[in-house]
Amino acid sequence: MANQRAQVVMTHDEIVEFLHQQRSSTVATYGPQGQIHLVGMWYAVKDNTVWIETKRKSQKVVNLRRDPRMSFLVEAGHTYDQLRGVALEGRGVVIEDEDVVWDVCVDIFNRYNGEYTEEMRPFVEFMAKNRVVVRLDVDRTRSWDHRKLGLPAMELGGSTAAFIE
Repeated sequence: MANQRAQVVMTHDEIVEFLHQQRSSTVATYGPQGQIHLVGMWYAVKDNTVWIETKRKSQKVVNLRRDPRMSFLVEAGHTYDQLRGVALEGRGVVIEDEDVVWDVCVDIFNRYNGEYTEEMRPFVEFMAKNRVVVRLDVDRTRSWDHRKLGLPAMELGGSTAAFIE
């Protein structure tokens, strides 16, 4: 199995490209009793670093202020032969600097809504109000891209297939 694992690992450039292409992530922090707190998040990738923006008093921020450990996951693919993903583990650094918050919010606006223009300023100002950003300082990266295995194309099946867009 170790040989197959080595076959599917993405290069640094493939990881960066994958993160730029995808839209949704799952972020994990530690809750007050040590339970894993999972949330779906949109994100930015700036200078090969993952950032999220969130409410200043959100549970994930409260968690990170107590324990900075954070995990981040992005996956894609609906069949085994197309499955790929990136899991990042490290420390979530909460940043309240308004200029940094603004820059990350503009980046996220660009990723999910379209190119930022001055006409969009009120929307981004609303987005940035009472917000912080979290920079993920990565200690460990795991990745997989099953397309590298050269498996024959698999047909989408199972009880969930009808719900895939």
